[in-house]
Amino acid sequence: MNGNAQSVRLRRPAPNRWIVLANVSLGTFMSTLDSSIANVALPTMSAELNSPVHLIQWVLTAYLLTICATLPIMGKISDLLGRTRVYQFGFLLFAFGSALCGLSHSLGMLIGSRVVQALGAACLMSNSQAIVAETFAKGDRGRALGIIGTVVSLGSLTGPGIGGILVHHYGWPTIFWINVPIGIVAFVAGLVILPKDSEAKREPFDFAGSGLFIVGMTAFLYTLSNAQDWGWASTATALGGIGSIAVFVLFYYWERKTRYPMLDFGLYRIPAFAVGNLTALLVFAANFFTTVMMPFYMQDVLSMSVESAGYMMMVYPIAMAVVAPLSGFLSDRMGSKLLTTAGLVVTLAGFLCLTTLTAGSPLPLLAFYLALFGLGSGLFQSPNNASIMGAVPPQKLGSAGGLNALARNVGMVLGTSVSVSIYATGLRHYGGGVATPDPHAMMSALRVVFVSGLAVSLLALVVSLRRLKLRT
Repeated sequence: MNGNAQSVRLRRPAPNRWIVLANVSLGTFMSTLDSSIANVALPTMSAELNSPVHLIQWVLTAYLLTICATLPIMGKISDLLGRTRVYQFGFLLFAFGSALCGLSHSLGMLIGSRVVQALGAACLMSNSQAIVAETFAKGDRGRALGIIGTVVSLGSLTGPGIGGILVHHYGWPTIFWINVPIGIVAFVAGLVILPKDSEAKREPFDFAGSGLFIVGMTAFLYTLSNAQDWGWASTATALGGIGSIAVFVLFYYWERKTRYPMLDFGLYRIPAFAVGNLTALLVFAANFFTTVMMPFYMQDVLSMSVESAGYMMMVYPIAMAVVAPLSGFLSDRMGSKLLTTAGLVVTLAGFLCLTTLTAGSPLPLLAFYLALFGLGSGLFQSPNNASIMGAVPPQKLGSAGGLNALARNVGMVLGTSVSVSIYATGLRHYGGGVATPDPHAMMSALRVVFVSGLAVSLLALVVSLRRLKLRT
């Protein structure tokens, strides 16, 4: 392990570290919650703002695109200005953006407000793991990062349920207004409890590199999100893919040439960092095959209500919430290699189980299968995050946290887009092109999705096994 990274482990732990973790967990929960809380409000927003569905989707897309395009940039800024400063600013910006969302009376204002909100979320996401890794410099880092990993999943998966309750009883603006008092209280608390930053570094910021990254990432994710509607073999998809790759190549050469790069590619020469990030991207992509497709199975095949399907989906995050802190605790004592491998094996078993589902599978069996995914994610994520953050020098923790969060978010987009495309293609094939395929056609299409998720998980396991050869 790098000597600088090792020094982080050997420092004395902060006496108020668990209070710091609580503050960071709150910021993490807020930012990930708002990635999904607006989903159930889209029909209501569409009606009240007089906007068609294909435009109202930008309420979600703008938030996700902004986060992915700015995460590494916020991580770099935090390394220059201080992690706590950027994190605290993120609370204020997120609360301000949330208030603007609640006040929005037009789709344009709402989308613009979501961009502001997402910039605040990027400040929070890029620094949460870095602050935890620095604060828990000895002994409990894995357990602390396990709790953060649990909060990420809880925020992402409970968003639709919380959003549905608020929209039903109080209207769609309340899903944004609820963030304002929480953000303000968390900011004030952070002034007292978060670690103080050292002096800002006197280093020029890489504006050219940051601009190229924003353009490339936005073009890539926009193309990926629309490929199903445009057609994967369409001219628009091809041009978007080629254009984004060209920008990324230009970005790479610029970063290698400039003296003060926005993204330090040297981090990827650290084996544990590179393996951990690539594995995380693949794991989140595979898991979103399940997160996106299981509601289709429960509602369209099993004829479950939206509410019942929502409760069933909660099995996943609940199982993970139980396992992840324990997995983090164990990783502090036995390392990450065996635990990450075990988590991926359990996830593979979960996908194998999903391929056996039928149109009459009992609900307890379904709950058990979903619990397997929670168990697998809980075993994998905490040790993987600890391995990533423990492998980098302390002065690079902000950049490392931003890139780790980027891998997670890009994996979610990949999993969503690819699984929906596979399912839609399968329905056309097995359903004979009819508008409403029968349950047997749906099951056949879903099995193709689950087998594809199994293949992605297997690839993640192959990549992750490389860490068995690494020295700790």
